[in-house]
Amino acid sequence: MQITPPFGRLITAMVTPFKKSGEIDWAGIESIANHLVSTGHDGIAVNGTTGEAPTTSDDEKDEIVKVVRKVVGSKIKIIAGAGNNETSHSIEQAQRAAKAGADGLLVVTPYYNKPPQAGIEAHFRAMADATDLPVMMYDIPGRTGVEIESDTIVKLAEHKNIAALKDAKGNPAATSWVIKRSSIPVYSGDDILNLPLLSVGAVGFVSVCGHTVGAELKEMLNAWFSGDSKKALEIHQKLLPVFTGTFRTQGAILTKAALNLMGLPGGFTRLPLVDATDAQIAQLKVDLQAGGVKLK
Repeated sequence: MQITPPFGRLITAMVTPFKKSGEIDWAGIESIANHLVSTGHDGIAVNGTTGEAPTTSDDEKDEIVKVVRKVVGSKIKIIAGAGNNETSHSIEQAQRAAKAGADGLLVVTPYYNKPPQAGIEAHFRAMADATDLPVMMYDIPGRTGVEIESDTIVKLAEHKNIAALKDAKGNPAATSWVIKRSSIPVYSGDDILNLPLLSVGAVGFVSVCGHTVGAELKEMLNAWFSGDSKKALEIHQKLLPVFTGTFRTQGAILTKAALNLMGLPGGFTRLPLVDATDAQIAQLKVDLQAGGVKLK
């Protein structure tokens, strides 16, 4: 069964670099977007978890889409995060993202209020009906407090505007059944499970580590889809220190630190996130170098 990837195969959820003052570093956004293009990305996801979306205003989110579009042109898909735990505001964000020039929407399960599956289904249907853009559902129960159950995913996959699933559930068995039952294009949303999810039918990645090892992830994808599973496994094993090291604390914190170590403008975080400590940065250096990442 060959499933077509609607947004390409390699997408990275991009950080939003902030200045020490807390303002967005717009030149930094341009630089990181250019870096992702140069390492073989098919798409860039903005205004997501790694982009610290809960801390950016709606106006800032719109401008991030516009600035990244200016950098990448029409070659690279821009998937904009548009979703929180209030459906009406999520719809407004979706419509604003479409107007700003996004190619698709990344819609997370409503978090904190833990709606039942009927509410989750109704939320995603409302979001899918809000614009003509294709929607990538985002299942990450470790952050939202509730999963999108397999039956719910299968039903939602029938909607004409629901195009994909970002899977950060950490349950390849459940994902296997979802793919078998619905043929929805699934993107791995957990870097250490990238290869395992490819083995059960995923079409690509929405990565965080693509900031640091994007070219290697593209090489892994090319190897897998050309039938060279041995090479894909070798790359996976080589990158394990990067996958583990990036998530020793919250992923945006250490991704920004990693970019800074690479000479790129990762910048600072906004509260409630805090910047990496000296000890965390020292360990991160060890992890990145063990995975072959070149630092400045």
